[in-house]
Amino acid sequence: MSTLNNASHDGWRIIERRDSVPIHFKFLSIALLSSLAVMVGSSSAQAPKISVTYTNPVYASDFPDPFVLRVDQTYYAYATNGGGATIQLLHSSDLVNWVYGSDAFGNLPAWATPGWTWAPEVAVVPGGYAMYYTARHTESQRQCIGVAFSKTPEGPFSDDSTQPLVCQLDQGGSIDASPFTDRDGHRYLYWKNDGNCCGQRTYIYVQRLSSDGLQLMGESKQLIYNSNTWEGNLIEAPTMYRRGDKYYLFFSAADYGNDTYGVGYAYGYSPLGPFTKWSTPIMSSAGAVAGPGHQCVITDANAKPWMVYHAWQSGNTGYPNGQRSLRLDPLTFKDGVPSVKPTTTRQVVPATRAVGTK
Repeated sequence: MSTLNNASHDGWRIIERRDSVPIHFKFLSIALLSSLAVMVGSSSAQAPKISVTYTNPVYASDFPDPFVLRVDQTYYAYATNGGGATIQLLHSSDLVNWVYGSDAFGNLPAWATPGWTWAPEVAVVPGGYAMYYTARHTESQRQCIGVAFSKTPEGPFSDDSTQPLVCQLDQGGSIDASPFTDRDGHRYLYWKNDGNCCGQRTYIYVQRLSSDGLQLMGESKQLIYNSNTWEGNLIEAPTMYRRGDKYYLFFSAADYGNDTYGVGYAYGYSPLGPFTKWSTPIMSSAGAVAGPGHQCVITDANAKPWMVYHAWQSGNTGYPNGQRSLRLDPLTFKDGVPSVKPTTTRQVVPATRAVGTK
């Protein structure tokens, strides 16, 4: 005769079976199980350690102009409008396995026209999160920069302003806002004037932000412009990264819609400059990767820097046929010079736990 006993342990339902079994059969079963346990244990001890790996793209669908924010143990990725969302949103626990979320933005402000919402970046501010984004200024039909707020990183972010935060209409408009908070707590906003829309030079600008991140302070300052041959008629997508006492101003340049697009940098010793530009790109098209750019920098649990960016697949650049997928590769430094190699082969995943922790 047999009976079933139901018990629970740590939220799981356990079913215990009680049978009448001959004593000699029980001893034989125990001996066999013990032998198996020794064999498995010996096999496990001899098995080599296998590193967990990933392969680019880490998100294969169209996810242009990406930015990644870490909040506790979760990474949030934001991108230009697409798939019916004003701001696309992904979330991940390891930077390589991403889940698509809901629209990160609520209603656009009265000054903005839907369908032209680009390049969002998010900063932690008192009481929540500030999103700096680009949208179509209805009155002028230029792209301008706004700031929205949410109490949570997944949003929905809202902006009830009547005018953009930055809108340089005499310079073609303003796009690609990127916030930076220095070690002393001072906040800065970087962006570019959209001069390439109308035959003007493009500059990267910087201006101080208020302590709550929602207002500009003082005057804006021009930092660098498209002065190198490889940059073509524009530079854009600024990213500020501090390493020691050195400030690295990363940017993208050339035509985003083909394989000339790439990432360059300038360096200085203050977030306000002056900055000295490197003459060649630190990341450019290679193999199956075309037009890598619109980067951001994120550090893993061991403080190792990684560059997140979008790229086309070689031979399939530009819309409507191509798509800019989400990618991730290590940001390395040699003698103070940064470098990123776009990959499509298996790579070791970023650290999700600091060395020495469990």
